[in-house]
This record gives sequence, structure tokens and C-alpha cells, in this order.
Amino acid sequence: MIGTTAHFPKVGARELPAALTPAASAPRGSAARGSAPGAFTLIEVLIVVVVVGLLATLVIPQFSSANQQARQNSLKDELQYLRTQITVFKAQHQEVPPGYTNGDPTAVPSAGAFTSQMTQHSDVSCNVCRPVSPAYPYGPYLKQLPVDPMNNLCTLSLVGNNQPMPAPDGATGWIYKPQTQEVMANVKGKDDSGTPYSAY
Repeated sequence: MIGTTAHFPKVGARELPAALTPAASAPRGSAARGSAPGAFTLIEVLIVVVVVGLLATLVIPQFSSANQQARQNSLKDELQYLRTQITVFKAQHQEVPPGYTNGDPTAVPSAGAFTSQMTQHSDVSCNVCRPVSPAYPYGPYLKQLPVDPMNNLCTLSLVGNNQPMPAPDGATGWIYKPQTQEVMANVKGKDDSGTPYSAY
């Protein structure tokens, strides 16, 4: 009707259905716990830490042993390669091994002479030249002096003529005696089988 006012019933908060109230939508016990759903308890975290620690104690020693074995095998390979290249050098330089300046086997050998003769081009008299040249047809025999995998050193100690091979002291990577072409690792200790590294 015109001039009349329509009246609508008022709905208060008390009259809402129970399913729509905030209290009814919250899961039971969540307010009492005071933590987000799906969170880990302290006990669960401690269990995970203990399990991870146990796994680490089992895996790390095996990994360390495998790494040590790989280094020992690498040492054998490096020594074999060095000895082979020294033999090839000697065969191509009138039976004079590397280490003697100007190819004089009566001279005092030096690490510098060995390194340059093995890593550069050379002539039959053991004279060296870095760039490629028809006058220096031999070499290089090594790209660089290899690293001793046991002590991570790529340096060399030379033994003079008629001198005995010294005991390893670990000061350099390798010990080499040109007179006999002996090469050994300058590493103290023994491998897993009890063999001294210097006997490889």
C-alpha cells in the first residue's frame, strides 16, 4: 500500500544457525593446542634428528674409505704415467734421462731441468724450446708436473748421482733419481693393505 511502511524481522547474532557461528567452524581442540594444523611436535623433530645422525655415522665412514681408495689408485696411475714418459724421453735422447742440463749425465741434476725437458719441446741433446720448431722435434712429454693425490703437491725432489733414495718426508710431491730413473711418491705412511706409498 502507498504510505505504509514495510517491516522486516530483525535477525540478531543469537538467531544465526549453529553451523554458521565461528565457534562451530573451528576444529575441536585447536584453540587448546595453540599451534597451526600440521606442525611438528618437539618429539617428532628429535626423532628425525636422531635418525639423520645414525645415517651419517653409517654413510660417512664408507664414503671416506672409498675416497681414500680412489686417491691410492690415482697415485699408482700417476706414477706409472711418469715412469713411462721418462722412459720415452730417455729413448729419444741418446739414452740420457730427463733432469740433466744440456744432456750431460755427469752433471748435477736439477728439478728445473727435469720440468722444462718434460713440458717443452726438445732436441736430441736435451736442449729445450717452448714453441714448436723443426729443430726441436721431441716432446712435450707432460703438460705439467702431475699432482701427488696423497699430499696435493706437484713439486719434485731430485737425487744426485750415486746417492741413495731418501726416505719420504712429505716436503714435495715426488722424488726422482735421474741416474736410475727411479720415481716415488714423497708420502709417508701406508695404504689400506699395509704397503708403503713410497713402494708403489
